[in-house]
Amino acid sequence: MKNKILILGPGYIGSRLKEGLGAEVSGDLIRSFQDAQTIVKKHNPKVIINCIGYIGRNVDDCELDKDKTLTANSFIPLILAEVALRNNIKLVHISTGCIYHFDYAKDRPIIEEKEPDFFELFYSRSKMYSDLPLKLLSKKYPVLIARIRVPLDDRPCPKNLLDKLIHYKNVIDLPNTVTYIPDFIAALKHLIKIDARGIYNIAVKGALVYPKILELYKRHVPDFNYKVIHFKNLGLVRTNLILSTKKLEKTGFKVRSINEVIKECVDHYVKY
Repeated sequence: MKNKILILGPGYIGSRLKEGLGAEVSGDLIRSFQDAQTIVKKHNPKVIINCIGYIGRNVDDCELDKDKTLTANSFIPLILAEVALRNNIKLVHISTGCIYHFDYAKDRPIIEEKEPDFFELFYSRSKMYSDLPLKLLSKKYPVLIARIRVPLDDRPCPKNLLDKLIHYKNVIDLPNTVTYIPDFIAALKHLIKIDARGIYNIAVKGALVYPKILELYKRHVPDFNYKVIHFKNLGLVRTNLILSTKKLEKTGFKVRSINEVIKECVDHYVKY
């Protein structure tokens, strides 16, 4: 790409973006404004993609390490915004769509302009604390907030939804928005190219009912079995929702439907 990109955070998303964008990745710790400023001066990027975040094994782990959660999810994005602003750098912040309630009986897919309203999880609140200030900054400065949700990938990884579903065995059947990582990489490349600003949902069009992808997996692994349970029987506080992709589509990016990607995803996955 024309602009030099620096990815902050060498975790799952950062590593996939490094491969897909051919960008540098920094794993240097950021504890202060000066830490971030030093990294910027060292790499001299035109675009920073912030992939730093904390979720633990699952969102419940955020309650066990509140300082790490607030530092990674709330404070560091604001530090990076100030550093980017002062150095004339575009900031791309990878955020989440897991910040909303959703009523399947009456709600339409959630648009970017809707105010977050899911306060029951500390993880969700920690992401809101940075999203809203960044949204305000994006009105004047080159700030892009890319909201993803439930990463689905075509290769094995503990953070991949398909890995999780195979491991859990008990799954719910509520339709949910997912982000297919190969398409996410392409969409982010597109949004950076057109200098998109503000909040964008980056996800597959439509929603995934988890048993549908497991049935595709079962075609390759006939001995695999799973059980569908009611979401209330999980006994866990979780978001279940559907995001709108219309804003992303209006930029000229072709958003594929869930039915287009899940067979490709499973076919590639079983070959690794």
